[in-house]
Amino acid sequence: MEWQQLEYFQVLAKIQHMTKAAEQLSISQPALSRSIARLEDELGVPLFERQGRSIILNRYGEIFVKRVHNIMREYQDGLHEIQEIVDPNHGEVSLGFLHTLGTNVVPDLIMQFRKQHHDIHFTLKQNHTHLQLKQLQSGELDLCLLAEMETEKPIQWTELWREELFAILPIWHPLATRRTITMKELANEPFILLKKGYALRIQLDSFFNKVHFEPKITFEGDEVATVAGFVAAGLGVSILPDGEEINPKRIAKIHISDFKLERIIGMAWSEGRFLSPATRQFQQFILDHFKNN
Repeated sequence: MEWQQLEYFQVLAKIQHMTKAAEQLSISQPALSRSIARLEDELGVPLFERQGRSIILNRYGEIFVKRVHNIMREYQDGLHEIQEIVDPNHGEVSLGFLHTLGTNVVPDLIMQFRKQHHDIHFTLKQNHTHLQLKQLQSGELDLCLLAEMETEKPIQWTELWREELFAILPIWHPLATRRTITMKELANEPFILLKKGYALRIQLDSFFNKVHFEPKITFEGDEVATVAGFVAAGLGVSILPDGEEINPKRIAKIHISDFKLERIIGMAWSEGRFLSPATRQFQQFILDHFKNN
C-alpha cells in the first residue's frame, strides 16, 4: 500500500465523482481508477458502490475513510511538529543541567537568549552529571550543563567556566570567623559529602587521595542543598561551590589556602546526533556568553 493511494482515496471519498476527483488531483481518470482498484485489491474488499459516473462509499469504505482521515491528520501534525523543531526561530531545545545551576545560571541564560529568540521553547531536566550523560546518550537531551567528568565517544564536552570550592562550616563553629583555612585544620572534623558516583564526590575523592587526606565521613547526601543543610545543623563540615544553598546566616564559607580547589562546569552534547537549528543557536549562544564573560 502506497501513501499516494490513501491520498487519492481520501479525495475521491470526499468528492464522490471519479472525473472531478482526477481533475483535483491533476491525474488522469484511468490512473485514479487503477490506484483505487489496487487499494481495494490489497484490502480485499470494495470501498465504493458505482452509480454511473458517480460513486459512493459502501460500508467498508465508510469504516476505512475514518482511519485514513486519522492517518492523514497524524501525518500533517507530525510534519508540522518537525517543521517547528527544525525552524531556527520556532524550535525546541531539550536542556539538562545540575541542580545547583537552576537558581540563577540557567534561568539567566534562557532569559537572555529569549530576548532575541522568544519563539524557541525549552524542555528542562535537572539532574546529576552521570544521569545527564545517560539521558544525552539515549537522546532524551540535546545539551547538558554539567561538571567535568570522564566521557566516552560520542559524548563531546567543552569547558565553560570554573568556580572555587570552599570549606563550609556551621556559623557557630570555632573556625567560622576565619578568612582562610587549611585542610590540615579540618582533619579531625566530621565530613558531610555527596554520595559516591556524583561528579563533585569523584573530584573530592580524587583530591583526598592525592593529598593523603582521609576525611571522617558521617553523612552522604543526594543534593548539595542536603549537604549544606546538614552542615548548617552542625552535623559536620563540607567542601562545596558557592551558591544559594550556602545560607550566610547559618553557614560560614571559607577559602582553602593550601590547595586550589575548583569545580569545572562545561557543556556536553552527542557528536553525530542531529541537533535542530534552534538547539545549535542556543549552543553557540552559550559558548559566546561564557567566552565574553
